[in-house]
Amino acid sequence: MSLPERTGPEFDLPESDIPPAFTPASTYRLQLRPEFTFTDARAAVPYLASLGVSHLHLSPVLEAVPGSSHGYDVTDHTRVRTELGGEDGLRELAAAARAHGLGLVLDIVPNHMALPAPLRLNRPLWEVAREGPHSPYARWFDIDWEAGGGKLMLPVLAAPLDPREAKVEGRDDGRDDGRRDGRDGLDGGRDDGPLGDRGAVLRIGELEFPLREGTAGLDPAELLAAQWYRPAHWREARTGLNYRRFFTISELIGVRVEDPEVFAVTHAKVLELVRDGVAEGLRIDHVDGLADPEGYLRRLRAAVGRGCWVVVEKILARHERLPTAWPVAGTTGYDALHRVDGVFTDPAGAARLAADFRESTGQPEWSRTARSSAREVLTGDLAAELAALERLAGPELAPAVQELLIAYPVYRPYPGEPELASAALSQAAERAGADAVAGVRDLVLRDPAFAARFAQTSAALRAKSLEDRAFYRYAPLLSATEVGGDPGNPAVTVAEFHAYCAELARLWPGSGTVLTTHDTKRSADVRARISALSQDPALATPPAGPDPQLGWVARQTALGLGDAGPERAERLEQALLKAVREAALHTSWTEQDPAYEATVSGHVPATPMELPGPLAAAARANLLGMALLHLAMPGVPEVYQGSETEYRALVDPDNRRPAVFPREALARLDAGSAPRGTAEEKLALTAALLRLRRSRPGLFTGYAPLPAYGPAAEHCVAFARSPGLVAVATRLSHLLAGSGGWRDTALALPPGKWRELPVLGAAREAPYEGGTSLAGLLDRAPVALLVREG
Repeated sequence: MSLPERTGPEFDLPESDIPPAFTPASTYRLQLRPEFTFTDARAAVPYLASLGVSHLHLSPVLEAVPGSSHGYDVTDHTRVRTELGGEDGLRELAAAARAHGLGLVLDIVPNHMALPAPLRLNRPLWEVAREGPHSPYARWFDIDWEAGGGKLMLPVLAAPLDPREAKVEGRDDGRDDGRRDGRDGLDGGRDDGPLGDRGAVLRIGELEFPLREGTAGLDPAELLAAQWYRPAHWREARTGLNYRRFFTISELIGVRVEDPEVFAVTHAKVLELVRDGVAEGLRIDHVDGLADPEGYLRRLRAAVGRGCWVVVEKILARHERLPTAWPVAGTTGYDALHRVDGVFTDPAGAARLAADFRESTGQPEWSRTARSSAREVLTGDLAAELAALERLAGPELAPAVQELLIAYPVYRPYPGEPELASAALSQAAERAGADAVAGVRDLVLRDPAFAARFAQTSAALRAKSLEDRAFYRYAPLLSATEVGGDPGNPAVTVAEFHAYCAELARLWPGSGTVLTTHDTKRSADVRARISALSQDPALATPPAGPDPQLGWVARQTALGLGDAGPERAERLEQALLKAVREAALHTSWTEQDPAYEATVSGHVPATPMELPGPLAAAARANLLGMALLHLAMPGVPEVYQGSETEYRALVDPDNRRPAVFPREALARLDAGSAPRGTAEEKLALTAALLRLRRSRPGLFTGYAPLPAYGPAAEHCVAFARSPGLVAVATRLSHLLAGSGGWRDTALALPPGKWRELPVLGAAREAPYEGGTSLAGLLDRAPVALLVREG
């Protein structure tokens, strides 16, 4: 065959300013919960070591609300969670992992703590409620005492408060019960004594609150008025809340981790675990929620040293880049997810689906959906946060604050980056006036407190209005409505994918990459099935019905899930119910419409919906191709629990069910059996790449695109890592088959002799040299992995 002469690819090598002393070869995410503890994780270690991972990534391990299925509702930073097995259990897990050559990565939550029931589980917050702004713990939380009339609103009551319900229990003898450590109260100590040792408390129904000293003898109305807090109906939070929270979740109160002493107390246990070698890496949850992310990360880096691998959960827009000054290895990987998903999406089919969706539902196009969702959330769910910003800005600038927040194109601005995006400035000026917008811009630049709160509110708004509303309303192609995605332009060209990977290899070689997480709305394998619909748009369009928007969501969700066993219908109904509440078109979490919600079950097919043969083949090509690119591309790939084999999961809590490890299938493959079906093909491919990453890390450096030549070149995505590894995947395989197949399309290879790793079929005797026909290389599977001899 005739191929362009190649003298070898130009490899982009890492140039990170602050590289960690080590980078994991890969991570494996485990969702810990009372039903899956450190003991259960320890039992899985031998299997996970044999799979080929280098590190176990644990969901949050510090003390959380009892029964929590996720652990992000931290109540005590000084203790490892008892329900998971406590600190002894964590250290035993670390020892077992270390004995099998594995390390641990911990997920930490610096932005917020739980506002739990009972409240005393959050000791710092309990003390603030008892002692008010003079408490040494008051610096822990972003509380606007002036806005609350000198009181902390606690929106925890199921109904408006009747003062007659307030009752005092216990005794009030004026003792401080050891609540202070004699210096500043930031000791993180505990008070586990019986009620009589804690002094008197205020009880309203089943809820318990602290009493301000000397107030126990007052009548109910005076008693309530004398406290530093105001128990309130949960509905009052929307407009009356006076503390910063996580998104719109009032049960999670923001922590001022920018305060050095607060940082020291809230990170002492984590830092101890890092120093002791229990943890070798950290995942930082919701870094956008912090007042000063860069300052926080620099303080953290100084505390953990250069040897700790640190990545941040940072949602980057398609055109956005991670600030290069941050002393981290990179992000947790949603930016990679978008590129991998997008390269398997047909742009023409996605455009056709968007047009059909708008015509059949009457819903607006994506940008209007995003803007209207932002306005609704900002003036509704985030009304209290908006009011706080408007008070800081003043009445003349208040309209511009609102319009800038709605128009802002990324999660939040950062110092050193463009102060406010020019497009956002222009859009806001059209609605609020140029002078007002200029005034807000100047305020952001000169007032650090306003700038921080503006940025934190912007991040909450983007997350809530996009991830939790617009993504549930806009349903032409559900695989595109994923965290970090671009539903208005979901397809990614091969050239764009290569450019992203080359930049990742050059600037952030240790960045995390993911396809499935505890937060993805659909697992990668469900998205692989849905994205195949872009190659046959007619199949994705539901029949006409009384609720066309839900019809689109239901049909694609059912096709994505397919035959998922006896719980299929229940899982689908739960996911659809969550979808309609998040979309807030007919019902919502706070304003539920029982009559409408009763109709949701009617959208669940009585029998599983499977893709027809040609599209099922395309879904297989997508599934294997996505896995190959993810595990071979630059970065540190993470495998979500159970997703080493075919893993079909919907939005949480469906994706947080206890993991099922395919131990027997892996053992059978290791014994020489051929893969049985797509699930075992994915397992074989995953294990091969994970093991290769761990045993030969030098193969996974640098990046060079490998172009294909011929009539079907656009259906190939191929690249070389270092001079010794080549990955090849088929994209848009259904369209490829319809256009006549590969025909004489060929792939040029770097110099040397290349052998195909026999992952999905028997080894071929002859090596490849110079190039190869794609029809021959990909005749048995839609993916191939080549290693250079020698």
